[in-house]
Amino acid sequence: MAPRARTPNTGLESLLQQAKWSRSQFALVVNRMGAEVGLELRYDQSAVSHWVAGTTPKPAVRRLIVEAFSRKLHRSVTHAEAGLTLAASDQPPPGVDTVEEVADLGRADMDPSRRGVVAAAGLFSAALAVPLFADSTAHATEAPPSTPGTVRIGAAQVAAVRTMTDRIADILDELGGAHARPMAAAFLVNTVVPWLRAEAGSAVRKDMWSAASDLVYLTGWMAMYERDHGTAQDYYVKALKLAARAGDHLTYCRTLRGMSLQASHLGHGTRALQLADSAAEAAPQAGPRLRAFLTGQQAHSASMVGDHRRARRLLAATESALLKADDRRESIGGYDRAAYSFHVAHVLYEGKDLPGSIRALQQAIRAQPAQERQGRAHFHAVLAQRQLEHGHVDAACDAWTRFLADYEHLSSARGDEHFETMRHRLKPFAKTRTVQQLAPRVAEVAALKA
Repeated sequence: MAPRARTPNTGLESLLQQAKWSRSQFALVVNRMGAEVGLELRYDQSAVSHWVAGTTPKPAVRRLIVEAFSRKLHRSVTHAEAGLTLAASDQPPPGVDTVEEVADLGRADMDPSRRGVVAAAGLFSAALAVPLFADSTAHATEAPPSTPGTVRIGAAQVAAVRTMTDRIADILDELGGAHARPMAAAFLVNTVVPWLRAEAGSAVRKDMWSAASDLVYLTGWMAMYERDHGTAQDYYVKALKLAARAGDHLTYCRTLRGMSLQASHLGHGTRALQLADSAAEAAPQAGPRLRAFLTGQQAHSASMVGDHRRARRLLAATESALLKADDRRESIGGYDRAAYSFHVAHVLYEGKDLPGSIRALQQAIRAQPAQERQGRAHFHAVLAQRQLEHGHVDAACDAWTRFLADYEHLSSARGDEHFETMRHRLKPFAKTRTVQQLAPRVAEVAALKA
């Protein structure tokens, strides 16, 4: 039997071109780096040619290859980018594999032209395994391996990550995820990943892991609402790992809750409830706002599986917790009266109380902060669909008019979905006066989005 042909390593060849190294030069670089860690290597041009042709180097040498390109290109290069596997026998230090996963995911995501490829490669999995909080916390203060020239970070770098996360959340609210998400991915890859690999004191290191987990969670949230559900799940799992490693219960529970919301959005009620319950159980010392954030999603999920008594009980607990919370606005994972009313609307709708659901949606819109354009557009679109379902065509057209006022400023797949739903559901009512009055505005916005 003839041996199988090896697959050429195009990733390694591309990196050699970016670094402007010949194969002989690269062999010498790897040999020098091997000496730094006590390895006596004698590679030459032929060895590198074999690697490019598809031969896999030894595990220890793979790390040298990745580090060599990272130094030369002044950015984080991962095993996957170099066309190499991170072998189990290589025994990476705790957390290093997670950082590589974040870098690979962010690099694929920061280029909008690759979104279709990334989305097609990963669909939502209702059976996805969730990393446990206790799995990573024991290694939280362990330092990643340092290399010559590694920078040292402090509290200022942690603050920078948190500030950027807040700013990206504001852009998401104002302009939509299609603008904000590539920014988040680029910041993750170019700035946060190198800082996760930098030297730091134990307290700063934990804070950086925590800040990074917040940003990764937000990026997953944006991917979810851009209907890129497989990528969103990937981000969420990375956020869970980062939060667990940081000992950050808040972000860990918030991410589980985000995963529950994603499952409920896709109609997986049982899985949504499992995740929402897990989030609540993992946060026994949560403050009132976080408790409301978690129990509100539990209520929605419980109503989806027909447990309306429990849903009402959870809604009461949500309102009680929200009354005890302060007025501080949180850009990431915040919960307020608008969000609570929106959950009430979901619970009532699942319980077949359509008029009550509409009233709750109207209350949610009145309570919506003025700066949250994306959320307001979503609320108006859902309200319009419920009003049309109730037979109130004029009211639905009014709500869709308000939706259009926000949607024309947004770049958002969720907004696009609402827009197409509006056009589809209004077709049977095309001859009514209010729909005819709305038609020119719909055509105008459609032309803007074309």
